[in-house]
Amino acid sequence: MNIMSEEFNSTNNDETQSPVEQAAQPTETTVNESVETPATNEVVDTPSQEPATNEVVDTPSQEPARDPNTIYVGKKRVMNYVLACMTILQNGSDTVTIKARGRSISAAVDVAQILTRRFTQGINVKSISIATEQVPNRESNEMSNVSSIEIEMGK
Repeated sequence: MNIMSEEFNSTNNDETQSPVEQAAQPTETTVNESVETPATNEVVDTPSQEPATNEVVDTPSQEPARDPNTIYVGKKRVMNYVLACMTILQNGSDTVTIKARGRSISAAVDVAQILTRRFTQGINVKSISIATEQVPNRESNEMSNVSSIEIEMGK
């Protein structure tokens, strides 16, 4: 019984000692010299960290390039389009073209009227073109006729 208590005390003492005291005690370690460790000089292929370049790829577009003096009227507020037209005119351009299709035609007319009557002096309507464009229908593959207007305004 005395032997068991000594073993218990010796193991219990190791557990109750602080980590600093346990580290201070000498420990024996043996190294087997016949076992070789694998080489750590392996070459691993990693992707190169080259800086990314922004390349512009010219792809043919079905739509023609947009004229910077053209405003396309859509679903936004009318005053947004009026301010866009005024910005174009104040940046040195003599003309601005307002284009719209379908339900936005009335908003395009409103933009032209606001420009001529309220905000700008000397801006008049130069020409108005109306047309019918064929647009693919969303629900079916048939072509739908959509009215369009182009109002050219200038000094």
